[in-house]
Amino acid sequence: MILGVYMANISSLIASIASCVSIFKCRALHCRVVKTTSYRHGFIGDQLVGCYLRLGHEVCAEKLFDEMPERDLVSWNSLISGYSGRGYLGKCLKGLSKMMRSEVVLGFRPNEVTFLSIISACVHGKSREEGRCVHGLVMKYGVLEEVKVVNALINWYGKAGDLSSSCKLFEDLSVKNVVSWNTMIVVYLQNGLAEEGLGCFNVSRAVGNKADQAAFLAVLRVCEAIGAVKVAQGIHGMILCCGFNANMCITTALLDLYAKLGRLEDSSKVFLEITSPDSMAWTAMLAAYATHGYGRDAIRHFELMVDHYGISPDHVTFTHLLSACSHSGLVDEGKHYFETMLERYRVEPRLDHYSCMVDLMGRSGFLQEAYGLIKEMPVEPSSGVWGALLGACRVYGDTKLGKEAAERLFELEPCDGRNYIMLANIYSASGQWKDASRVRNLMKQKGLVRASGCSYIEHGNKIHKFVVGDWSHPESEKIQKKLKEIRKKMKKELGYKSRTEFVLHDVDEDVKEEMINQHSEKIAMAFGLLVISPMEPIIIRKNLRICGDCHETAKAISLMEERRLIIRDSKRFHHFSEGSCSCRDYW
Repeated sequence: MILGVYMANISSLIASIASCVSIFKCRALHCRVVKTTSYRHGFIGDQLVGCYLRLGHEVCAEKLFDEMPERDLVSWNSLISGYSGRGYLGKCLKGLSKMMRSEVVLGFRPNEVTFLSIISACVHGKSREEGRCVHGLVMKYGVLEEVKVVNALINWYGKAGDLSSSCKLFEDLSVKNVVSWNTMIVVYLQNGLAEEGLGCFNVSRAVGNKADQAAFLAVLRVCEAIGAVKVAQGIHGMILCCGFNANMCITTALLDLYAKLGRLEDSSKVFLEITSPDSMAWTAMLAAYATHGYGRDAIRHFELMVDHYGISPDHVTFTHLLSACSHSGLVDEGKHYFETMLERYRVEPRLDHYSCMVDLMGRSGFLQEAYGLIKEMPVEPSSGVWGALLGACRVYGDTKLGKEAAERLFELEPCDGRNYIMLANIYSASGQWKDASRVRNLMKQKGLVRASGCSYIEHGNKIHKFVVGDWSHPESEKIQKKLKEIRKKMKKELGYKSRTEFVLHDVDEDVKEEMINQHSEKIAMAFGLLVISPMEPIIIRKNLRICGDCHETAKAISLMEERRLIIRDSKRFHHFSEGSCSCRDYW
């Protein structure tokens, strides 16, 4: 009877330590352990060490660990695991070193649990040399046969950018489980080889592995990187066949993918098919409306989410809501939600929210008000905040304020070439060519390279890439002929003249016109008109912000050719139809 009560007390203590979230409660439990039991019973001492570390009190954890009269492999693993959870790689390695020294006396050796914790710390610490040393110790202690440890090493090498080592470990693995395959899919993706990641997913299924949640989440990210709608639709079919259509994580990732590929209607359809969407699904759909510039729809969606379904918004929800207002020019609505997010929804404004508000007011032309908000911020403005102001200064040609915003950005992000380009463009647009040249020279001195503009369009199970003045495509002659037809038709039917003010170079007018007529998105539009069915929208991805002349060209094509065009630039999606754009010329 007494033994049963004692064991119940031990079980109660272990459960309390495992669920403890307060340092005061942890210390109280520690006192109770000292008074009523021993550190060794039920590994309570090890549990307390882990609890102290989890709560960020490593001094208490280390003191307790040193006081424990008996320390075994579980004790050392608890200490090292706790350090790993806090990201203390140095302490992990120090603990491992002490553990290995005690091996001679006590006879226990590091095992797979030990190395999994240390490899995890290497991943978070982005430590290359330490990771290689750990790999060597894994081999020394004969743990390389443990598939979990090899999977962790594959993941670490992938994150460290050493793809060849990841591949070698994977190939040498005698028994590959589904985690091994999923890890390789993610490793390929992280190293810019999305198509190889898709191939890995297909081979995994071919050898008999059933795709699990992690596999589908990984391959959906691969689809986003490839940018192929047909591949995404194929994966969607697999999700349905495998019975994962009720999985909230997968369906949320799927609707997010469709939105990023320009298929907002498909995103909405996936969302409506979710039986009981959680806050993440609601927020993902809100983000889709925001990215596509449907501010009113985003607000209706938010109100339905909060008022009808009673789902509490978080800081991520408000980031997307304010972004939706910014992309649609809804200044009053944006101000309303920003002002009420704390008093009504108990969500403290963060840097992202201030960045959205600066962007909202700046895009609407209220530059001084945006600048005033930055000055009144309770926290130090981030690069995102100053970047939003700099972008607004570029739109409205405010060189003085733009210079100040750029200088702050140079301090925060000295190696980000986009900030130098933005300031140079502000100077160029105002005719200050010497200042523009000075900024570009400064950029060259720092070894910063401007990203080349390129556009992507899907056709025939292939992604076609175009750059400025591109003649490399097999159908280039037909594409250029179509481009000339479009320009001629625009001049004849709409009286259109090329907006050469968007060419920010000090060259002759005819040169400017030739330059702007060969922008990559225009070439992609012409190609789309040639090959995409009139029943389907022409969907184009652009790595940079679309220029004003290309924007007007897309509007004209949608009117003259009676086509729908969807262009995603670095900022948002633009839906062109019947001569107008969803952004209402506000981007």
